[in-house]
Amino acid sequence: MHFSYPYTQVAHNSYSKICIYAANAAKGLIVMTKEKVILAYSGGLDTSCCIKWLQVAMNLDVIAVVGEVGQEHDGLEKVKAKALRMGAIDCIVADMRDDFADNFLTKAIAANAMYENKYPLLSALSRPAIAKYLVQAAHTYGAKYVAHGCTGKGNDQVRFENSIAMLDPTLTILAPVRDWEFNTRPQEMEWAAAHGVEVPTTKASPYSIDDNLFGRAIECGILEDPWAEPPADIYTMTVDPQDAPDAPEYVDIDFEQGVPVAINGKKMSMKDIVMDMNEIAGRNGYGRIDMVENRLVGLKSREVYECPAALALIMAHKGLEDLCLEREVLHAKLDLEQKWAVSVYYGEWFGPLKQAIDAFMANTQQCVTGTVKLKFYKGNCTVVGRKSEYSLYNPSLATYSEGDTFNHKAAAGFLEINGLSARNWAANRAKMGALNDSTSVCQPHIIDED
Repeated sequence: MHFSYPYTQVAHNSYSKICIYAANAAKGLIVMTKEKVILAYSGGLDTSCCIKWLQVAMNLDVIAVVGEVGQEHDGLEKVKAKALRMGAIDCIVADMRDDFADNFLTKAIAANAMYENKYPLLSALSRPAIAKYLVQAAHTYGAKYVAHGCTGKGNDQVRFENSIAMLDPTLTILAPVRDWEFNTRPQEMEWAAAHGVEVPTTKASPYSIDDNLFGRAIECGILEDPWAEPPADIYTMTVDPQDAPDAPEYVDIDFEQGVPVAINGKKMSMKDIVMDMNEIAGRNGYGRIDMVENRLVGLKSREVYECPAALALIMAHKGLEDLCLEREVLHAKLDLEQKWAVSVYYGEWFGPLKQAIDAFMANTQQCVTGTVKLKFYKGNCTVVGRKSEYSLYNPSLATYSEGDTFNHKAAAGFLEINGLSARNWAANRAKMGALNDSTSVCQPHIIDED
């Protein structure tokens, strides 16, 4: 990192070194012109401490950026007011929901993104969206630095820093929570109280929660025991399946080129479709995930998610692709979907591999237009109907009833050619006296009745 004053190790050494900085400033050895830093701000204790720490320890003017990505909150204007009380020279409250839905969630649905084939991605999608605004703010304010409040243990530090670096590699990234001298929460709260940072007076939830339009991620507390069943009070988006309605609910979702555009025939924005599907699926008890996840930083983490809209929309999208995509394209796409999910999970939203896969995904979606019928019941979601003017399903070829146009006699020639290589191999093995896998197959045990 490069700073505008000689002493550059304040951020990495103990807080006592600040007195050296102050002494040098008094002697005129340090240029007091303050540089600016853009901070991703949530309003919690960590990022509130970040504002003060960046001022005190780094001598920087802080511009906070609060991103609205569909998370639960009591009012982002209150968060802005708190940032200004903490000493930020400005605070931007950016409503990113439409951008997030239109330019991030649509790509996730096109890729049927499921990390480890289970998790439809939440934070990994919102972090690059927020990073884009952080970089824009840095350019607007002429800031040399961008900061985040992530720890050194999580995935989000990678997502923020990779995204920022890929958008503008000239910016210097600061990570106060990784660098400051506080080793425990009580130490941080003690420092906060001493420096006028507002410390929560209510009992904190034992859980760490991150949420956006696509769902909620819940961890910590009792969830750190992978044997412990998640308590009922962690869920806010989904009812207990046992308490869900006794009658099934059917929902039609219209897609145009792979993008959801209507629910039950009603045209909506992508943002509103996600919000409505969260409500519909959630009230039917659908969308809970309990998994042990492999983090990028090398450890396993027990994670619980609520993703009602994400899971339902991806399921519907897959149902329509089954109808509209050619077999080999669909098979190739399955492999690339996993690569896409891993790439985004690893913080490479703006990276070359993910962007190249996006181009493939976009090409596959040209004819993914039609309607899918979902059935919700007691925590389950099932595709029970699909239709499209681009359907590759041909009833006259598929039927086993009258009207079958499939040429059954052509199958013999097809099998002759299709199995030629394998038969040639088998004949060669037999000639050489080599054993094949059939010898390891269990033979039926014949009981001698005599």
